[in-house]
Parts: sequence; structure tokens; C-alpha cells
Amino acid sequence: MAVQIAGADVERSAEVLTDEALDFVAELHRRFDRRRRELLAARRDRQERLDTGEMPDFLVATADVRNSEWQVAPAPPDLQDRRVEITGPVERKMMINALNSGARVFMADFEDSASPTWANMVGGQVNLMDAVRRTIEFDSPDGRKYRLNDETATLLVRPRGWHLPEKHALIDGSPVSGGLFDFGLYFFNNAAELLARGSGPYFYLPKLESHLEARLWNDVFVVAQDLLGIAQGTIRATVLIETILAAFEMEEILYELREHSSGLNAGRWDYQFSMIKKFRNRSDMLLPDRAQVTMTVPFMRAYTELLIKTCHKRGAHAMGGMAAFIPSRRNEEINRRAFAKVREDKELESRNGHDGTWVAHPDLVPLATEVFAEVLGDRPNQLDKQRDEVVPNAAALLDVSVEGGSITDAGVRMNVDVAIQYLASWLRGNGAAAIYNLMEDAATAEISRSQLWQWLHNDVTTVEGTPVTAKTIHEIADEELARMRREFGDENYANGRFEEARKLLEEVAISADFPEFLTLPAYELID
Repeated sequence: MAVQIAGADVERSAEVLTDEALDFVAELHRRFDRRRRELLAARRDRQERLDTGEMPDFLVATADVRNSEWQVAPAPPDLQDRRVEITGPVERKMMINALNSGARVFMADFEDSASPTWANMVGGQVNLMDAVRRTIEFDSPDGRKYRLNDETATLLVRPRGWHLPEKHALIDGSPVSGGLFDFGLYFFNNAAELLARGSGPYFYLPKLESHLEARLWNDVFVVAQDLLGIAQGTIRATVLIETILAAFEMEEILYELREHSSGLNAGRWDYQFSMIKKFRNRSDMLLPDRAQVTMTVPFMRAYTELLIKTCHKRGAHAMGGMAAFIPSRRNEEINRRAFAKVREDKELESRNGHDGTWVAHPDLVPLATEVFAEVLGDRPNQLDKQRDEVVPNAAALLDVSVEGGSITDAGVRMNVDVAIQYLASWLRGNGAAAIYNLMEDAATAEISRSQLWQWLHNDVTTVEGTPVTAKTIHEIADEELARMRREFGDENYANGRFEEARKLLEEVAISADFPEFLTLPAYELID
């Protein structure tokens, strides 16, 4: 058997899903899928050891990598200055707005901010082909026309993580890895065009848990470049350090990708999710309400400072985290308070030594650019800021204490509310949902549901005296669904998949077993 496409026809899919492109993806699948599955099994084995009390530490076996002298390859010209990066799904209008936003980089996302419907995944590849060739356009039903400016952001693409399948593309009867599918199609269809235009195939790599997973990506890059006759080192990848286990292997991850590396990013929301997930059964490692876990709490501060030190030691860019605020069109007071918090956050990142930062909305680009310009001046980055005073410290990376932190009734309710609203949006095909003036994606929904699971299974009682039980979560879900019906109206509620979202939330937040990613059971509910 060869490649079978089980998805429905998508407009212009023939331009993306050519026989040659699918053969390329199939070659990657046949060479690397077994290793991918073995690494996923290794994740499960590691979780079993954590569940029995093992704690992460820096690897003895790779001490030579940490103690030897080496550097990653110098960044190409269009990745030297990354002071502000904007992210968003591979949706046509949003891509045009992001590329035009004034940010230095746009990360087009097939992962946490994209609902992986077949139409979204294939349509996203069409949009990327048009963006690379500068032919991308969108005419809105309201008459507005969207076109690219003369100057646009440098394009990076985030494929799906190693754990996610693409069920609509079967190779020899098995679903292909979503990551290999996303990477393979984009690289095959666009690498030569990108190089001809003076750029290159640049990527963000999500959800890595070890340097061996980075090694797998590097081997994929080597083979992909050989198959297309492209020079080794052309591909560049920034790794999101968004799992607690990867935080202990940052130098090793850079080392594995050193010819193809363009840095590390502090993926703060998934990092919090990972901390909850990995230590979900430990009552001594409970996190308080999500809003109380800021970048200044010990484990978040330790990991971001170590990331900067690690990157700059090895000549790699250290990218800061996401500002998820979505400006209000109606309430200037909300905007005033939120912009002040965003400025404070970006000032902390720039002072610490980050070379750039993430924003979710074009309106935040000028503010973030201004903050980083105050530190950078005419320099493109802060690679010269070495942070020699930062010492790798396992205890600090695992210190989840939050001064004054508490688990509240409001925190439980917010987790139920946001998770249901986000999952309903995801099931409708929108993975980047504006909820309460924040851009919520799968990572923030994961925090919400994993906190509920952790609190429930560790017999938590809120400061107000409410036990967090399955009954409590169910009753809150009833109340929140009734409110959503009133606020959104009967028709929007009926078409909004809120009841399915509630059922899914209870599946991933209450069940005895902890589903590793909520997107896996959710994926079975979309086309």
C-alpha cells in the first residue's frame, strides 16, 4: 500500500497534495515513524517513574555535552533580529494581518492555536504556499480587502508535536505523524521558493521532552535536505522549551540541532501544563489558581533564566513568552490595565536578556517593539548578555511554591468556564479563541483541565471550603452552560457544540486515568 487520503476534497488541495509531495512525506514516515513511536513509549515509561517518586535531574550521561565547547550555527540574516514575534493559526486573513503587523517574525501555527480539521490543515498549506509567493489575498464579506505590505515578517512554521497523528493521511495503512505531514508538505512545496527569495525553511518545534526527540527532528532535517538536494544547515528550527523534562536538557537539545538550531523559546503556558501533568499525583506540588502563577514564581523564573544562559552560552537566540491579551474594542479601562501588565512583562523579559518575545495580537506589536528597542538600541539581539551568575539548579526548577497562592472557588469556576468555551471553539474548527480578552489556545485549555484533574484527585478543598469533586465540577458545568445559553442565545448555543465540549471536559478532567493531551480524544470528534 502507498499513500491514502481519507479526507474530503479541500479547495486547491491538488496544488498541495501532489503525488510527489505525498511520496516525500511517505519517505519520511517510513524512515522515522518507528523511532517516533519508540520515543512516545519512552515518555510513558518516564511518567511511570515520576509517578513512583523519581524526580528529574540533569543527565549524567550527557555531562560532556554540557561541559564541552561548541556553538550552534550562526543565524541567517533574516533571523538575526527577532525582537517581536507574532503567532497565530494558518487561517488566511489572520496570516495576512500577522505578516503585515510590523513584527519581525510570524509563526504560522499548525499546532496549539489551530484546530486540526482536514480543511484547516490542507487549507493552511495552501495559504502558506501563497504567503511564500506573496500572492496571498483575502476579500472579506464586509468588503474589506486584505493584501500583503511591501515589508512583511519573516515566516516560521510550527508543525504538530510528535504525539499528534494525521488520521486523514494513511501510509501503508497507518496514520502519518501530524508533525511529519505538516513539515514535509511545507518543506517540499516551499523550500526552493523560500531560498530563491532570500529566506529559508524555518520552523518552531513543540512539545519536546528530551534531546532524543530533538535528535529525531535533526535526522528528519538531514534526510529532507538530502532528498531535495538542499544544503545541510538550510533548515533552521527554534525549539519551544515547554515541558519540565526538556528544561533539564536544554543544552543537549541545542547540541542535537546545532547545525539547524536558531534558538529556544520559553513556552510558558505549556510549561505550566507540563508541571501539573508530570507531577499530577503529588499533593506537595499543587499549583494555585492559574492567574497566580506568574513569571516571577520560583520554577518559572528559574527556567527562563536558565534558558537565556544556555542559549547565549551557545550562540543561540533566547525567545520570551506569549502576551496573550486581546485588546477590547469597547472598554478602554480594560486595555489600560492590560497594556500596563504587558509592558511590565516585556520589560522583565528584555532586562533578563531575552532576544525577543511573543505577542498574540497585532495591537501589541508596537508596545513590545518599543520595550525591546529600549534595551537593544541598534543591536539585533542580546547574545552578548551571558548571565554567568545563573547556576543550573534542579531544586529551583522544581520549586512550585507561590507566595500567597491559593486555590479558590473562582479559580475552579474559571477553569471549567474557559475549558468549555475553548473546547467548543476547537470543535467548531477554531483553535485560537478570544475569551475574556485573552487569546486562549490548546495550551491554556490544558492548564484548566489538568488543574481540575490534579485538584480533584488530590482531594483539594478551596479556601472558601468547597471540596473539588466530580460533583462540584459537574454542578459548575451545569451553571456555566446555562449562563452561556443566556449570553450567546439559543441558536448560537445549539450550533456551538457546547454540550460536546462539556462532555469532553469531564472526560479529561474527572476520569481516573489522566489523558496525556486533551487534543487526542477531541481529535476523534472533528472531521
